Amino acid sequence: MSLLIMRLSKRRLISSLSRSFSAKSSAGESRIVRFQSENGEEHFGVFTDVTQVSCRIAKRSELTGKMAISDEVKAVDIILPPVDPPAIYCIGLNYVDHASEVKMEMPKYPLVFMKPVTSLTGHNSSIVIPSVASDPPEVDYEAELAVVIGRECKNVSEKDAMDYVLGYTIANDVTARRWQGKRGGGQWIRGKGFDTFLPLGPYLVPKSEIPDPHNLKIRTTLNGDTVQDGTTANMFFRIEKLISFLSQGTTLLPGSVICTGTPAGVGYTRGVYLKRGDVVNIHIDKIGTLTNSVAAEVGDSGFIEH
Repeated sequence: MSLLIMRLSKRRLISSLSRSFSAKSSAGESRIVRFQSENGEEHFGVFTDVTQVSCRIAKRSELTGKMAISDEVKAVDIILPPVDPPAIYCIGLNYVDHASEVKMEMPKYPLVFMKPVTSLTGHNSSIVIPSVASDPPEVDYEAELAVVIGRECKNVSEKDAMDYVLGYTIANDVTARRWQGKRGGGQWIRGKGFDTFLPLGPYLVPKSEIPDPHNLKIRTTLNGDTVQDGTTANMFFRIEKLISFLSQGTTLLPGSVICTGTPAGVGYTRGVYLKRGDVVNIHIDKIGTLTNSVAAEVGDSGFIEH
């Protein structure tokens, strides 16, 4: 199957999930994960318990055509990002307290950049520090609420924008600070686009489960120490504004991800950078916790030390 056909198939699946999980789900069945089973097959499902080693998988009903959680259980080999996005939009300087800590003014319009899909990695995987961003240390964490688009939209108003949201997940907008600045030529995508620089997940939580996404605690711990402790109430541009702004003249496809910015507490303001052996946890109320260890690339060999 060609990559294009696979992506189109996944977009249809995202649209199906949007319809199927738009109503209130039973307890535990609204926190959707995407995973690879031991035989290499990809599934959506829900964890059977807190160990996160097996899932009840989602299947399409022959009667209704809708996706629903079945009783069939599969062992989890790799937890994937909850969606396979056709595009990843990111917003910089969208929290008042973060703009204050980096001594920058709030922008007049949303500050938009993008991340390549190759930067994606999942829950319980490693953030890999590339050798070109290792000496001196410069790799930083950024906890973010991520919005997943559920159906195609273009030129939508702020009033209607939330109708196009499928749900929410957690993102870590990992950043190489020198590359974000001078080494990247002034464009942020270079310092934010290295492989594994966008951990995403573990859950996709339907919009219906989070009626107010602008009232969520967002917290980061680094090796057990709290380094970010904020709230989405401090967003400068609200989600409906971001969706409307991004959709002007531009089609947002199902599965597209919008990372909405980070609160205060990023590492470079205190001289703290990620290093091999670190563990980063990002927790957002009503969604869960995204966990990633940190590894490092050795020279040009591609060998990775964990």
